[in-house]
Amino acid sequence: METFKKVISIFIRVGVSIALLVFLFEQVDKKSLFVIIKNANKPLLFSAFLVFFLIYVLCLLRWEMLLKAVKIHLPLKRIIISFAGGVFFSLFLPSTIGGDFMRSIDLATHTQRPKEVIATVFLDRLSGYIGLVILTLLAVSFGWNLVQDSSILISLGIIVAILFIILIVLFNTFIYAKINKLLLSPNAGRLRDAIKNLHEEIHVFRHKKRVILNNLFLSLIVQAIPPLTFYIIALSLGIKMNIIYFFVFLPIIGAITLLPISIGGLGLRDATTIYFFAKVGVSKDLAFAMSLLSFSFVLIYGVLGGLIYVLTVHHRRLQHHPSSGVRQASQ
Repeated sequence: METFKKVISIFIRVGVSIALLVFLFEQVDKKSLFVIIKNANKPLLFSAFLVFFLIYVLCLLRWEMLLKAVKIHLPLKRIIISFAGGVFFSLFLPSTIGGDFMRSIDLATHTQRPKEVIATVFLDRLSGYIGLVILTLLAVSFGWNLVQDSSILISLGIIVAILFIILIVLFNTFIYAKINKLLLSPNAGRLRDAIKNLHEEIHVFRHKKRVILNNLFLSLIVQAIPPLTFYIIALSLGIKMNIIYFFVFLPIIGAITLLPISIGGLGLRDATTIYFFAKVGVSKDLAFAMSLLSFSFVLIYGVLGGLIYVLTVHHRRLQHHPSSGVRQASQ
């Protein structure tokens, strides 16, 4: 029954993505869209493609840092394999959460330390979300005179509220205890155990302030790359506008795309891009072209991640999982 629900959920998300894309393609001039993309400045597009790659490099280093903090010492090659698999599966599973789930399973199986691995993946994602919120707050503060739109404040308020709730639940002992009492139902056993394990593992990082600060620093840089990439893509399409708009809109678009209602954010990302950039005079065709080109980068890197993951299947099967996890963790 549970498997059936998951299948139905995936079909619904695929349906949402397809419905949004069909709707958007009906709203734009398809010939104009094709011409816009075809005439894009290729050197600038390639520059944006290379800049976008930095996201994966920094995210990999951020995760490796957290793994080392819980004494999971693995060769960088092995971490790259799990990370690449996560990048690939995030194309088909709900937003980036699906990719996180797959890399957690892969590395947890290898190390035989699922609690610690899941905690590092969660903290990795959480630090990224914190970086996104910080960057958005700064961008809106400095660029409010350019935007001055109440929908931006509403979106920002929701993003900050979600982060606040997550932090309170995980790091406030009193709130955590109250939630634990609410999960005393026999049906909540697995959920209660998952929250308990995550809470315990994350609290280990209270004494690793340097790791957390370095992680947040990397997260801020990571979150600054999509606006910069979008800005370069816009230049390649002949759009010339203040870069602050990209730093205001892209973090909010990124946060909305994280909602698990579509596949890889497809359709949802495009719709929100058109909506926000229309506020500053960018036509639907141009905004849609920017979003599609940006997604093409995600697609290309996702396929490359899939190739890395598939081509190393034999290598992973030859590894002695139980012994390798214990031995490397004790180094």
